[in-house]
Amino acid sequence: MATLNIWCRHGDWPARREVLRDGFRELRPDLVALQETVVDEAGDQVREIFGDEYAVLHQGRRTPDGIGCSVVSRWPPVRVAELDLCVTGRVDPHDFPGQSTAAEFATPSGTVLFVNHKPNWQVGYERERELQALGVARWIDELATGRDDLHVVLAGDFDARPESAGVRFLTGRQSLGDRSVHYQDVWEIARPGEDGHTFTLENPTIVAEADWSRIPPRRIDYVMIRCDDRGPTLRVHSADRLFDSPTDGVYGSDHFGVVADLESQGSTRPARIA
Repeated sequence: MATLNIWCRHGDWPARREVLRDGFRELRPDLVALQETVVDEAGDQVREIFGDEYAVLHQGRRTPDGIGCSVVSRWPPVRVAELDLCVTGRVDPHDFPGQSTAAEFATPSGTVLFVNHKPNWQVGYERERELQALGVARWIDELATGRDDLHVVLAGDFDARPESAGVRFLTGRQSLGDRSVHYQDVWEIARPGEDGHTFTLENPTIVAEADWSRIPPRRIDYVMIRCDDRGPTLRVHSADRLFDSPTDGVYGSDHFGVVADLESQGSTRPARIA
């Protein structure tokens, strides 16, 4: 399974598109959470990358420019739900679509509820991100009620570092509001002690069109597994950064993505969630 912020059509999109096409073709992921995808009169950016081999689910709410989030899957969804993330008045609909998408899939590792979460991006909006983390956790609990067979994977560009309140809440390090939950960050299992920065000046594209040169390196893109009383319900085989090096001088996006191989007990093969 994987997650990647596509960065719309910014930069040299034709060159980036080829890097992303080739990279995903080689990776052959089963489930992918994509953020900042564009669907407009000029075309479907996700189909430009993945073609017709995969099922593609686009978020229902998008900006006037067609920007939103998408889920790519090897299997058709069994059910789909969306959550409104516009939790305060500090939301510009031209800048922030404001939804999370959950899609349920029957996979070789069991039934998976795959949630693509994209909260507010602004550095000073941690209150919004806290409320959005609380909201998505409550929503997932409702979707998963009575479903002991259900594995939940929460992925996306959270725009928040591991030490932020919203991520600490999701990973069981603190409560928010009236609730506490526990999602296992796959990076912490597979890469203990490694920074795993996904938004960093290692990637020069982050200063190409919107100058982020003053921002310190951050890990803000995640794949997380919902836990039961004994821990994550899926075993983590591996986790890596995705598109973290250039191809002929071209980076796929301004973010590095995250890819994880996960499996349940007794499954025939791990699911590559990218």
